[in-house]
Parts: sequence; C-alpha cells; structure tokens
Amino acid sequence: MTARPNILLIYTGGTIGMIKDNITGELKSFDFDHLDQHVPELSRLQVQLTSISFPEAIDSSEMNPIHWSSIAKTIFDNYERYDGFVVLHGSDTMAYTASALSFMLENLKKPVILTGSQLPIGTIRTDGKENLITAIEIAAAMDENGVSRVQEVAVYFEYSLYRGNRCSKVSANQFEAFQSPNFPELAIAGVDIDYRIPSYIDSTKQFTISTNFDTRVALLKIFPGMNSKHYSSLFDIENIRAIVLETYGSGNASSDSFFQNQIQNFISEGGIVLNVTQCSSGSVQQGKYQTSSFFQKVGVISGNDMTTEAALAKMMYLLGKETSKQKIEIALRENLRGELSI
Repeated sequence: MTARPNILLIYTGGTIGMIKDNITGELKSFDFDHLDQHVPELSRLQVQLTSISFPEAIDSSEMNPIHWSSIAKTIFDNYERYDGFVVLHGSDTMAYTASALSFMLENLKKPVILTGSQLPIGTIRTDGKENLITAIEIAAAMDENGVSRVQEVAVYFEYSLYRGNRCSKVSANQFEAFQSPNFPELAIAGVDIDYRIPSYIDSTKQFTISTNFDTRVALLKIFPGMNSKHYSSLFDIENIRAIVLETYGSGNASSDSFFQNQIQNFISEGGIVLNVTQCSSGSVQQGKYQTSSFFQKVGVISGNDMTTEAALAKMMYLLGKETSKQKIEIALRENLRGELSI
C-alpha cells in the first residue's frame, strides 16, 4: 500500500482560524492540535497531516517581511520531512506573502499552498472548510510517477488555484476574493481537480531560501491632480532605494516637469524605478504613447504585466541580495518565478 503523503499545515493567523466564543461572542484563534473537531472531514483525506502555529496569530494587516521570512524558514526546516505545505493566512495580504514566498523559496519542487477564508471556520456558512480541505488535497496530489502535481507557491480560494505571484485580492465581501487576470488558473476544483498549467520550476538546482529583504522601497500611485511636490521625500536616495510606480493604462503618467525631474534625478543618483499598471489586467508598454516615452528615455523599468504585490516583493527580494544596480535592473526584467510574461 502506498504511503500517505505527509502534509504540514502552518497557521499564521487570519479569519480561517477563528471561532466565536459562546460566552463573549468574540472571535478567537482555536487550537489547531484539535483541528479535526472543527473539520472532521479531514479524517477522510488520505494524508498524514501535521499542524503547527505561529506563537501568536498574526492579523494579515500586520504581516511584514519578518513574518515572510519565518514562514519560509519553517518550510525550509521541514522541507525533507513533508511532501507539501499548506499555509493558513489572512486574505488581505495573502497575495503579498505568496509573492514574497515565491521569490524566497528558490528552486522549490514541492507545493506551498496558501489559503484562508472570508468567514471564520466556526461559522455555519464558512468558506474556510472547503478552502482548507481542497488546499490540503492539492498539496498532497501526485502524478503517476509520485511527483507533486504542483511545485510552486500558489493561492487556493473558492475552487481556483492561482500562481501565488500572479493573483490579487479583489473583493472584501465575496467568497471569490481573488483573481489572476493576466495568467490562467493552475487548477480548477470541480467534481475533480483539473490541473491546467505546469508548475514553474528548475529541477536541476538545489532548493534553498533567501530571506533578506530590503524594505527601502516606496509605492507611488499616480492620480489626476497629484501635486508631485508633496511626494518629494519618496525620491530621497538616502532613504529610498527603489520606487514602484502605479501608472495609468499601459504605463502612462502626466508630463509634469517637476515630476519628471524627480524621477530623472532619482535614477541618476542610483535609484531604481519600476513601472506597473493600475489596471487589474493588461501590461505596461512604455513608449506606446507619448505620455510614457519619457520613462523609456530615462531608464524607468517596465514591470510588464506584474501585479503590484509581485513587483514590491520582487524589488525587496532583489535589493536584499546586495547585488549591483545593473544586476537588479536585469533581474527585474526577467521572469524569475513565472511572475511576468515575456
């Protein structure tokens, strides 16, 4: 008889791990050592499930690179003992964490599936049970050769499995909370789980992690009527090493001379500027319109069709590598983990 896959469940916090106190009515984290009491259906899965929890549950709004590193180290330390990993996480910043993990977990060959819920798992109408059960099933899924069907960081939510660095949270009140408009689902869970996209892996290299993040990164969303003088501090090379610009459409912005001078000076002083679109789908095409040709001339890097979450995580990851500006700019244009289309 084939041994059951070993799956490690990592609870970091979030709505999915909450139950309502019958006396106070407050939501509180439950003990994952007794997970089967809340989700008895798990006993019917043909997996060997182990769960661990962060010492304190982290609200997703409080997530930061220190927590990202803790998750990555937990996976690394347990990598040889388990066939797959499921990370329970608050949905608000799940796409940021998934993007960060995709870069930190270098040459990953096992599934790391993030999931959560819109309603606590103790609620009658919760979406948490299905999300949890299917995420575990996906993490345990292997092909006829005993190889994991998914070998990358992914997000599972409401019947869809998304590449982790390709999705964004789009709804605060719908169960279909995530979308991946520029890249198709890795799998769709119906009566059967339909795996559609092969994982993005390099099987010739050894698995390792890189947990150094440089957070000297700013995000600037362009909007009509923006007074660029109010944002001068973002272009201080002493405190900010890189800026991610969220621009209009295919990468356009106002031709305001003060704003353009800020960008040009920042880049000439050693700063890096990455251009991503505000639109939920499509990509940056610098130079397509006159309003983006300036970016092309001064060395602003096109983020192509990267999500903002992936762009920020990739920038912090590359800056944390302590490599040269030239190498960082080259890597930003490259498809490292399936995060952008070439």
